[in-house]
Amino acid sequence: MINRVLIRIKVVQLLYSYFLVQSNFAVLSSPVSPTKEKRFAYSLYLDYLYIMVEISRSISAGGKTSPLYETRFIQRLIGDNIIKSMRNRYADGSFPLRGCVDELAARIKESAIYKNFLKDSKNDSKIWQELFKHFIAPDPKIGSLAEGYENYSLRGVDRAKDMVAQTFSEFYSSQDNIVDGLADLKMSLEKARELYFRLLLLPAEITYQQEVDLDERRHRYLKREEDLNPNPKFIDNELVKLINDDEEIRDYVDRKKISWIERDRDLVKHLLKVITESELYKEYMSDPVSDLHEDCEFWKKAMRNLILCNPKFLESLENMSLFWNDDLDIMGEFVIKTFRRFEEKASSPDSKIAEPVLPMYKDEEDAKFGKELFEATVKKQGVYRGYIDEALNRQHWESDRLAYMDVVIMETAIAEIMNFPKIPLQASLNEYIEIAKCYSSPKSGAFINGLLACVINNLKESGKLRK
Repeated sequence: MINRVLIRIKVVQLLYSYFLVQSNFAVLSSPVSPTKEKRFAYSLYLDYLYIMVEISRSISAGGKTSPLYETRFIQRLIGDNIIKSMRNRYADGSFPLRGCVDELAARIKESAIYKNFLKDSKNDSKIWQELFKHFIAPDPKIGSLAEGYENYSLRGVDRAKDMVAQTFSEFYSSQDNIVDGLADLKMSLEKARELYFRLLLLPAEITYQQEVDLDERRHRYLKREEDLNPNPKFIDNELVKLINDDEEIRDYVDRKKISWIERDRDLVKHLLKVITESELYKEYMSDPVSDLHEDCEFWKKAMRNLILCNPKFLESLENMSLFWNDDLDIMGEFVIKTFRRFEEKASSPDSKIAEPVLPMYKDEEDAKFGKELFEATVKKQGVYRGYIDEALNRQHWESDRLAYMDVVIMETAIAEIMNFPKIPLQASLNEYIEIAKCYSSPKSGAFINGLLACVINNLKESGKLRK
């Protein structure tokens, strides 16, 4: 019922907020009005960070990029502007600690810390904090080279190590947000499921309101003929009876305590009035034929043409949940599909439909898709942003002119392309281009199409993508 189209939208929306919060982490800035000791400490601090990046690059596993390079900490470092500028500055080989990289990398590669990390590289919690503590900070060769720095002092070395510790602390506290991000994703998908059941319930509650109104008319003092003998076709609708009798709907509604009438009876009365004053209703009530097919057709048309587009209904949804107006088109189509399933199951004894109500996910892969896509994008955001920047450079586009939503959409698209080999490449591209058209600027779809095509070509040329 919750398909991958909706899951992708949810993931992009929540990643947008997540990355904005996460962006608070950064390499420490140069101290204001620094003393000689502080200048030395800051210089060593940056080189401590840079040597971690260099070590991560030099260690390979099975001929592939090092899992250490793909850790979240390194990816955040390489995306930081200060570290980027250091990479440009040291491109000529002038990095003061360069001579320590290979030796440290070899020792780390043979260490128990690294081998244990390889057993579960998806869990990179505090790996670099451990490597810094046991290998980099106490390394005698680094200590000897540091003595050649301008304004060297032992207190400055301790200060540099404290700054690295502060950076780790700020980084890992910012990473706690991923738990909150995944919790928000789960809640958002569960709210979509709730909307599905609310929409299924709506015909039953509108019909109940009609029954209440007819009963009141029968008991008023001045009665008309239509009050005494109303046409019962609307309240005898077979689809509504099936909805009321469905155990799964009743169980969900009772468990979640859902009721349109209790929450907003005026809205239910408004929708009933919209329906009963429509040509659709007049044609339906005037037709002497009364069967399940006609009853289902009536509610499918009423849902699509009178309810889902009703301004007052849309306003009510927005007040009830921030998620629902984005979910409405997809959930509305699934509700109409469920009406057809009710008809098919009731009309055909040989129907293969066991339950008309759609399951929350089609299968286990769909159930895991959102969480895995979210985590894959977060884990290698820096790598994927690097692919985007490389494509921008080749096309001579300016990186700072990118809308941030466009960046998030492309990072998520690349994460899907790189981590979900069963999904056809073109299917992934088409989905994210459509998301861009709806959730970013009017020209974003065409722009993202061109830029992602360039990214994919680059990845294929480099052998990183064989899809």
